[in-house]
Amino acid sequence: MHSDAIVIGAGHNGLTTAAYLARAGVRTTVLERRHVLGGACVTEELWPGYRVSRAAYVAGLLRPDLIRELDLKAKGLELLRRDPASFTALPEGPGLLLGSDRAASCAEIGRFSERDARRYPEYEAFVDRVARALESLLDVPPPDPARLYARDLVPLLRAAAGGLRLRAELPEALSFLLGPARPTLEAWFESEPLRGTLATDALIGAWAAPSTPGTGYVLFHHVMGETGGARGVWAYVKGGMGALSGALARAAEEAGARVCLEKPVRSIRVEENRARGVELEDGSVLEADLVISNADPHRTFLGLVGEERLPEEFAARVHALDFRSPAMKINLALDALPQFRGRPGAEAGPHHRGTIHIGATGLDELETSHEAACNGALPERPMVELTLPSVLDPTLAPQGHHVASMFIQHVPYALREGSWDDHRDAFADRVMACVDEVAPGFSSSVLQRDVLAPPDLESVFGLTGGNLFHGAMSLDRLLFMRPFPGWSRYRTPIQGLYLCGAGTHPGGGVMGACGRNAAGEILRDLGKKRR
Repeated sequence: MHSDAIVIGAGHNGLTTAAYLARAGVRTTVLERRHVLGGACVTEELWPGYRVSRAAYVAGLLRPDLIRELDLKAKGLELLRRDPASFTALPEGPGLLLGSDRAASCAEIGRFSERDARRYPEYEAFVDRVARALESLLDVPPPDPARLYARDLVPLLRAAAGGLRLRAELPEALSFLLGPARPTLEAWFESEPLRGTLATDALIGAWAAPSTPGTGYVLFHHVMGETGGARGVWAYVKGGMGALSGALARAAEEAGARVCLEKPVRSIRVEENRARGVELEDGSVLEADLVISNADPHRTFLGLVGEERLPEEFAARVHALDFRSPAMKINLALDALPQFRGRPGAEAGPHHRGTIHIGATGLDELETSHEAACNGALPERPMVELTLPSVLDPTLAPQGHHVASMFIQHVPYALREGSWDDHRDAFADRVMACVDEVAPGFSSSVLQRDVLAPPDLESVFGLTGGNLFHGAMSLDRLLFMRPFPGWSRYRTPIQGLYLCGAGTHPGGGVMGACGRNAAGEILRDLGKKRR
């Protein structure tokens, strides 16, 4: 069957693109290599009765326009608000609990520093103002100074208006965005638990330390999240992250798209510098006028297209992209909730709802963790983010039991000594021991575990280097420079071939903006309007 468009990969961006194309009357087929929908935004029942969000684990960046336009709530999407948002567990004392209740958060901070408690509302308001100034650029293709079009005028004016609203704060905002997060956080606050907690948003998924330039932007990228209009409040997806992908798939299928599982693509067919369809691993050929890849740029161009079909300079740029990943993911089945030293009790409490920070929780510890990874070693005290989605969504585990998600940094893709097969389980034990320090007996509650080092994230989810963002989100790889200058509007040197994944603007995270923006540009090329 001939399609107008083939989308490679049923990740959330690929499904988003397919839904918009199909709604505009484009006959669209989505091809997914795995047996399950969602790419890295997936729910898997790894053990009977336990369903885990195996890669991506929280929602908050999902664009409101996307939810509204595709009517995702009517298609089964239910977001479970996580509030309080974070809990930093310490070996001694009750730790630090932060949420949307400003007075309660300030009281928590005040136990460490009265000065920080007074400054925290001012910091939150400043961050919110800067985030609102940036947000207008997320939902449009990035204006390129080298190739400005009339349609770029509106987003540029909106960005300029956002900058004007900051006025006297603009120099400070630019310093925060372009510089390292550490000196800015040190200037704002004096208490280490607060500094370290805020610094994690600057590091998630990034091969970086708090002192690395550009981590300020990564922090803002994550604080732009919201749930139901509440800024900075993230959510679990009821049913796991795969339920979001399921809602997107229903939107695409109801509009006429076909979504096919277990259809791995071997190559993109290119004739006379134009995409003509794909060849599957089984040797079958599917023809199409357009091919849209949700895979990362490295896998798309050097794997599916082939370097010999690319302009030499373009291929060199793909080779130069940074796909280093600092992340490991561990998924757990538990027979009990962790009981923290500072907040005892067997029942679920507010501190169980959000992200629990463990291990490297101070700026110096985070620097040391990153330094170890740079040397090809595993950190003694890694940065650990523990979440317990079954506290808010009991459908994920048998009654009285729970599932847990652990996101760990900084771990290198390649180890200086030995392989991941030699160290995977021992390092996972080290991570469990970090939790035991603040929640005694946690390790004994673990019934099953799924340990995914960077090479495992690469092999299971097709992520080059295990990089969840499809490439570094450094300052030279943002806006009109993502994935690199000259090719930021989702098009490629091969006619009829487009990118729609996180390797494009505005980057990583479960937001759907890459897929939505790509669909808009494709439909523009086809002379159609997005619906």
